[in-house]
Amino acid sequence: GWGPALTVLANEPATRLASVDLAAIPLFILMGTFANAAGFSRDLFSVAASFLGHRRGGLAYAALGASASFGAVCGSSTATAATFGKVALPEMIRHGYSPSLSSGTVAAGGALKSLIPPAIVMIIYALATNVFIFDLFAAAILPAILTIGLNFLAIAIVVRLNPDAAPLGVRIVWTERWDSLKKATPAIVLVLIVFVGFYSGIFTISEAASMAAVLAFLFAFLRGGLTKGKLIDGFTDAAGVTAMLFAIMIGADIFGYALTVARAPDAAVEAIVALQYDPVVIITAIILLYIFLGAVFDEFAVMLITLPFVLPVVVGFGYDPVWWGVINIIIIEIGLICPPIGLVVFLLHGMHPSIPLKTMYKGIFPFLIANLLVLALILAFPQITAWLPALING
Repeated sequence: GWGPALTVLANEPATRLASVDLAAIPLFILMGTFANAAGFSRDLFSVAASFLGHRRGGLAYAALGASASFGAVCGSSTATAATFGKVALPEMIRHGYSPSLSSGTVAAGGALKSLIPPAIVMIIYALATNVFIFDLFAAAILPAILTIGLNFLAIAIVVRLNPDAAPLGVRIVWTERWDSLKKATPAIVLVLIVFVGFYSGIFTISEAASMAAVLAFLFAFLRGGLTKGKLIDGFTDAAGVTAMLFAIMIGADIFGYALTVARAPDAAVEAIVALQYDPVVIITAIILLYIFLGAVFDEFAVMLITLPFVLPVVVGFGYDPVWWGVINIIIIEIGLICPPIGLVVFLLHGMHPSIPLKTMYKGIFPFLIANLLVLALILAFPQITAWLPALING
């Protein structure tokens, strides 16, 4: 009836807006803005390039590694990709790297952020499913390390098959390496404070985000990189992204409530179980559907709107919702770089229109294979996600 319906329309948004944990989202976005203003992305890329630039494919390794490091102090995959699209991609092209390898590496590094705590998509999944955020972050660490390793392997294979794609650079002397490392110390300190503070239990997720945003602001201010315009842009971006995510989450909450009242998830589970297919077949079909949807639609909307149907099916087959959360995030990461769209690839093409979209898709292909391999390993060996949370929780 209208009475209960209007009550839901009032209560669900109020409950969501009152969530303390969601305060972490704008704070992590602000942290990324201030870290960018402080020049952390350039510092991290410089230190990685000074140690690896003289090796075959060294700048590609540096771009990917720096993206992963910067991802730990930035709340957004697209922001990470956009940042290194300005910092690393022109530098790689200038050193003679092929446009396909350069753009593919930066796109893969940006998408990698989805799997590196603290990722906004992880916070949203945890809040939407009532999964403990700490467990989800811990479960994602080994898959993140595995993804980075296999992406490095993809670069190694590409440069071995085509040495011209990555010319050898000049070896940097040790004094310059140490200078670059010293310059990157504030960024490293910020990463350590966020990780150690949260995983040691000193901070909650919101407190860690607050501490990180304040420290990033101070570093940016002390370095003179935080102009009035950048400060206003940072608050505007944080408000805009937060409003968009809240709108999606509130809509998904109401949609999920309506589905629950209509017993749609129960009906979906019963219908799928009645098919008597192997659970692995069902899970694989869901994953393929997610990859298709993630390549075409907004990843947050896809995840939140499908969870009321998908999660009961997954849990009904006896799978852990934390494990599925990591799977879901890997799928989102793949969707960000997967043709025919791939949000991160389109973003980079918009920044560098001189590089054809076809060339970018060609460059992203090895990294797409690497990420699909990670997905297959997590599906085949769920222990990869379960081991670290079990170890930490004792």
